[in-house]
Amino acid sequence: MVGKAQGMYAYSSHTEISLLMVLNFAFTEGKYNGSTLSVLARNEAFSTMREMPIVGGTGVFRFARGYAQARTRSMSQVEAIVEYNVFVFHYR
Repeated sequence: MVGKAQGMYAYSSHTEISLLMVLNFAFTEGKYNGSTLSVLARNEAFSTMREMPIVGGTGVFRFARGYAQARTRSMSQVEAIVEYNVFVFHYR
């Protein structure tokens, strides 16, 4: 494990399962320790693959831009396991 996903979501549609995601990827190990990447996006939860923008970051990822691709690997009534692949440009 290299970090944690921290954030919140709110329902953003009356007709489908769609969420407004406010999410930080907080790195806790390795060369990115203490840095974060930030996502602010609409997430259609039942789509196979969702693409969400990276809107910034802190530490090594200051002024970051890019996108994250999310795929749900498993889901129950209590929890979901989601894979995120992140593609980011940042200044060092």
